[in-house]
Amino acid sequence: MKINRIEFLIKNGPFHQSSEFAAILDEIKNAIYSVTYPEGSDEFVLYPVKNANGVVPIKKGFLGFLDSNQWMLEHRMSIASRLRPGPVDAVKQLPDGRFFAVEWETGNISSSHRALNKMGVGLLDGVLAGGVLILPSRNMYTYLTDRIGSYSEIEPYFPVWRNLVVNEGVLSVIEIEHDAQSMDVAPIGKGTDGRALR
Repeated sequence: MKINRIEFLIKNGPFHQSSEFAAILDEIKNAIYSVTYPEGSDEFVLYPVKNANGVVPIKKGFLGFLDSNQWMLEHRMSIASRLRPGPVDAVKQLPDGRFFAVEWETGNISSSHRALNKMGVGLLDGVLAGGVLILPSRNMYTYLTDRIGSYSEIEPYFPVWRNLVVNEGVLSVIEIEHDAQSMDVAPIGKGTDGRALR
């Protein structure tokens, strides 16, 4: 898997310049690079047919890497004075008690908005030091489950999160893409996400 770009929506205070943040970002990038297909390959090759590939199985490899590096999976944040939001895909606890959160999109554009909003509220409440949302490129999106959220779809709304008043913290979106495509690999199986095939 490759990273096309990392877009920072919020990058305030000393945390984003710390070695701690640099190490966390390296772990996230290495977790993305570790995602390969088919099994045994050293790259991520996608079957290039519209809507043919599932997304949940792709995410599992990424989360497996983070789990082996002391990240907590499916973690619920306690956000002051608000209803508890759904769990975050993965968090890493920092020495100061705050968390760094990562969400890998497997839902539609509404899910992408919820993920960024959830992390934004976490930053506002001081529960999070930072958060990252990972989304496929427009090119990759074409071959994944129909209506999955994509970077190009959420990008027009970036000004909303850029204008959050956060004194300390990081919020970013990472655009990912397959390394290659081939009709010789099998489509990635579709897992289940609620009642939908993903």
